[in-house]
Parts: sequence; C-alpha cells; structure tokens
Amino acid sequence: MSVQYYEGIGRRKESTARVRVASGSGLFTINGKPVEQYFGRTGDVETIVGPLKAAGEDRATLDITAMVEGGGTTGQTDAVKMGLARALILMNPEWRPAMRKGGFLTRDPRVKERKKPGLKRARKAPTYTKR
Repeated sequence: MSVQYYEGIGRRKESTARVRVASGSGLFTINGKPVEQYFGRTGDVETIVGPLKAAGEDRATLDITAMVEGGGTTGQTDAVKMGLARALILMNPEWRPAMRKGGFLTRDPRVKERKKPGLKRARKAPTYTKR
C-alpha cells in the first residue's frame, strides 16, 4: 500500500529543502528529528508553519517530512517554509492566492556576493594610506 503525499522543493541562499505533506497524525520531522528539536531558535517553527496558517489548515491533521541540506539556520528555515507552501498548493490549488499574498511562493533572490579582485571582501577596500 502506497501513501499519497505531495512534495514541494524550497530554496533560499545555499539551502535546499524537499518537503513532503501527507494526511496523518501531526508528525513534523526535519532530517529525522522533530521540528522543535532541529530548529531550536525562538520563532523558527512559527515561520515554518506560516503557510499552514495562511491555508487555514490544522497542523495536527498532516504528516510533514522535510529533508534539508546546505546553508545555515535562516536559509534552511525559509527553504522549508517555501517547500511546504509549494506542497500545500499541489494538495489544494485553491490555496494559491493565500500563499501568494503571504509571500510564501516568492524565492528570495539575495545570495552572498562574490569577492572582487583588489578588495578584501565583496565591497571592503584596503585601508587608504597617504604615506
């Protein structure tokens, strides 16, 4: 017997998250750990479940599994949020306007700027000395 699930991929900075949503008992795991254990910072879990609130869906009725790799905590949080929003849209296309309004479908284009030759970092120039 195969379980019906919906999958969405989210990206932010260097992070990529593959999120699967299925009807179930409210399990929410990220890389095999409970979401509260994986993201320990205050507010991260609230950020991730934003798409669920926008859809008016109860977290206790869905099993959500995410595999995240790359980047840091903030990038991974936003990648999971976007992946969850994309999976929910596949589950119910009527939620698209709510997701769009909440900004959950727009990929954040900001990434680390490359270092330029002659500079110390992307924009920091060496200290000017007159003599």
